[in-house]
Amino acid sequence: MIDINLLRKDPELVRENIRKKFQDKKLPLVDEVLELDGKKRELQKEGDERRAKRNALSAEIGKLMREKKVDEANAVKAEVVQNNERIAEIEKQSEEIAEKLKKDMMSIPNIIADDVPIGKDDSENVERKRFLEPAEKPFEVPYHLDILEKLGGIDLDSARRTSGQGFYYLIGDIARLHSAVLTYARDFMIDKGFTYVIPPFMIRSDVVSGVMSFEEMDGMMYKIEGEDLYLIGTSEHSMIGRFMNTVLDEKELPLTLTSYSPCFRKEKGAHGIEERGIYRIHQFEKQEMIVICKPEESREWFEKLYSYTVELFVSMNIPVRTLECCSGDLADLKYKSIDVEAWSPRQKKYFEVGSCSNLTDAQARRLGIRYKSEKGNAFAHTLNNTVVAPPRMLIALLENYLNEDGSVNIPEVLQKYMGGKTVIKPKK
Repeated sequence: MIDINLLRKDPELVRENIRKKFQDKKLPLVDEVLELDGKKRELQKEGDERRAKRNALSAEIGKLMREKKVDEANAVKAEVVQNNERIAEIEKQSEEIAEKLKKDMMSIPNIIADDVPIGKDDSENVERKRFLEPAEKPFEVPYHLDILEKLGGIDLDSARRTSGQGFYYLIGDIARLHSAVLTYARDFMIDKGFTYVIPPFMIRSDVVSGVMSFEEMDGMMYKIEGEDLYLIGTSEHSMIGRFMNTVLDEKELPLTLTSYSPCFRKEKGAHGIEERGIYRIHQFEKQEMIVICKPEESREWFEKLYSYTVELFVSMNIPVRTLECCSGDLADLKYKSIDVEAWSPRQKKYFEVGSCSNLTDAQARRLGIRYKSEKGNAFAHTLNNTVVAPPRMLIALLENYLNEDGSVNIPEVLQKYMGGKTVIKPKK
């Protein structure tokens, strides 16, 4: 949510930002917010004046009663009643306007960074840098689901019976490899000085609306029937929500946290073959990194965060590239985003395995996350980044470490988490 003072001062900047995100349908919100804001301030002024008048009239009634001027006192009492009725109307109108104003403000996208490339969708994202040279395989790489089945590591048919499409059972060494990736990612981030956290996997609606836009909520979140609870789509949601309505001490910042959680997503829409198997699913696990910092620190932390994901993949000898997300590909709360993509020897192209975002103070304003400094209280900046999401990481790992006989080598950094095992062999 942007600062209302910015909208009052420079509404054209806000309109231009909406145009850059190709959301012209939201342009009327700017004028609507300004009108609502004007009405709210007028009502506030009138309410303050009438409350001051009520105090003066009450004092006058007391004076008149002491002077035995009952009729005059009763006339003033009648005026107090009328005044109170108007105050009640003002308070009701103010509440209605405030609710509408908040909804409109939460629909206006965050101001994006000046250097974000302008484009309509992810097809116009811009490559930033590549790390490690992809190696050519001397054989055809099968689809990742075929690799998993040959290794005896997945059961989709049973998952469809128990849970439906978009779920899976991981089995044996593949399940162990999945856990090894998460454990390695956890230790990797702890070594970077991050504090490890396991958060709640369900959050209330006021947290959901604080961490994401209404469009994202509808497209992602599963609601618990009969409860004010949602399953998290990523641990960022509950991690940021932890600091809702708090005032942090400046000395505590930056908060650097890494969290593990299962993630649950609707993943609406039909998808092609490359998004079946374990690429786009309703349930997966992820290691995340979260930073809450002062505004002047967030640009530097943004560069650090996505570099950690690159470093993690490079440590496993998996080629990756970074991709600058264009304006139309940024979610409404995001100031800037970098995607990390891993090389797929099968597709002979890169595919997304993580995303790093700087949300500046957009989430902090929605959730009331402030920090106290010598200059007073200010909104903090929040950032998040995927350390690793094993389903997609497994695809990259399986394809890059596949041997011609169907076996898969285990990256050296993961071997200690696999009991010293160096290779996973096909089941006969």
